Amino acid sequence: PCPALPCRPACAMDWQVLTRELSLYLESQVRVGLFGSGVGLSLMLGFGVAYACYYLSSIAKKPRLVASNDRFCRFLEEHCPVVTETYYPTIWCWEGRVQTLLRPFITSRPQVQYRNELIKTADGGQISLDWFDNNDSLYYPDASTRPTVLLLPGLTGTSKESYILHMIHQSETLGYRCVVFNNRGIAGEELLTPRTYCAANTEDLETVIHHVHSLHPSAPFMAAGVSMGGMLLLNYLGKTGRDTPLMAAAIFSAGWNVFESVESLEKPLNWLLFNYYLTTCLQSSISRHRQMLEKLFDMDLVMKARTVREFDKQFTSVMFGYRTIEDYYEDASPCRKLKSVGIPVLCLNSVDDVFSPGHAIPVETAKQNANVALVLTSCGGHIGFLEGIWPRKCTYMDRVFKQFVQAMFEHGNKIFSM
Repeated sequence: PCPALPCRPACAMDWQVLTRELSLYLESQVRVGLFGSGVGLSLMLGFGVAYACYYLSSIAKKPRLVASNDRFCRFLEEHCPVVTETYYPTIWCWEGRVQTLLRPFITSRPQVQYRNELIKTADGGQISLDWFDNNDSLYYPDASTRPTVLLLPGLTGTSKESYILHMIHQSETLGYRCVVFNNRGIAGEELLTPRTYCAANTEDLETVIHHVHSLHPSAPFMAAGVSMGGMLLLNYLGKTGRDTPLMAAAIFSAGWNVFESVESLEKPLNWLLFNYYLTTCLQSSISRHRQMLEKLFDMDLVMKARTVREFDKQFTSVMFGYRTIEDYYEDASPCRKLKSVGIPVLCLNSVDDVFSPGHAIPVETAKQNANVALVLTSCGGHIGFLEGIWPRKCTYMDRVFKQFVQAMFEHGNKIFSM
């Protein structure tokens, strides 16, 4: 029995008296022993209030919408309102690096059944496409006119990435069809030629776009690219202008200036958290094809790279015939081609993204092209954009994707005349 209670048998005590005395005892112990006469509780409450005030004043903010075309702005405000609403990052992990690191582990992985297709390229290679046909679509039962979204994953990403699966899940609810463009040699297929991919060379993407369009010429068609996939898509759009089957595009966490991106990733903490791991992923993606690639490259030297820049210098820039790595990085930077984009494009970036630093986002250049709109959040990291207390099912990026794709497919004619 508790020493603070009267020493008499519990069976002889009135139950209400026992309960009252025990409650008084616990209350006195909590008040005096645990919180020091309420000082600890006051400190905790004070810290909570201060943190909430800081979060609401400095973290939770409306994104910055950059667009020179008033009609495009009004269109987004009406049909894609998420880009004008306050973004509330997950309160316990709003910092950019943390968001970037945690998203792959926190977000769910919706089940998607793909149909794989291998298509040939002009140089004798092959590209793996993963189709989600959505044949059970209630809104678009006719496959010939079912809207189609082409998805481009990041640098070493495939159709299995969680952010790709979430985009397909969002598209499924709207009745759309999706097809994922897996870069050469990255999704389990064999390399038939000693060539992989890079952000600057758009030949494979052009092949895929025209192939998909030829299969469904009557279906509305747009694309969405993430990270390097977004860079590749922007470089393609800058090259083709209006001469593309795509009606619109969405870009997420693109690296706008490769020089600034690699410099940011080479800072000590960023190298430790991201650069070295990404480099090993690149090396792993080509090691399976070593026998094919050894025909052109010193693979031992390539496998010694410890940064993305070193890998690109020894492998990527050489593969695609650039005289120097600086020439490659200049050609791969989408900021240099943004003026030439000829279809409506929505680009989402977070200014705390270490892969694409906020100061390198081409705000002034975007203002010179009526087809371009930038949505810039203060937090979100790289492909993070976590929100809610437990951000497992949906992110801010997912909501932007869903609303913009739906807006373009269902109301896009309102801005095509801009």
